[in-house]
Amino acid sequence: MSNDTIPEVPEVTDADVFITRAFDAPHEVVWSFFTRPELLALWFGPKEVHVDPASVVIELEVGGRWELDMVDNATGERYPMRATLVVVTPPEYLEGAAEALPGSGPQNGLRLRIWFHDHGSKTRLTLHQGPFTPEFRDMTCLGWESSFLKVDELLASGIAS
Repeated sequence: MSNDTIPEVPEVTDADVFITRAFDAPHEVVWSFFTRPELLALWFGPKEVHVDPASVVIELEVGGRWELDMVDNATGERYPMRATLVVVTPPEYLEGAAEALPGSGPQNGLRLRIWFHDHGSKTRLTLHQGPFTPEFRDMTCLGWESSFLKVDELLASGIAS
């Protein structure tokens, strides 16, 4: 189910999204927000979208799927995200070879890497994703930041306690 080594953060380029932030929860709890379908469906995507819970597939093993469909709240348009997990080290690291299918065309060849670290009573998450065109990099960064605000709200509500 896992790989023995957790990679270091690769060089960050202008084509990458790179976010480091802390969540007010132990890292096993934050890990569950990325690995439990019912939790992932509650927060993933910017505020203008929601995730169709029936679309979420998480096969937490190397070669497994990590998939979901974001749905535009106003139009109903679907934005699939598909990844094949290439490294799974619970509860410390996830890496997927990802493909996003935004309305203006696919973004292929993406890597999504997420590190989870103890940070006192909190969890420090480091996310590295790319490469993107500048437009999609900026849009993706805003999407993650909006999504993480939803995680903060869910943690404050005690939903994952």
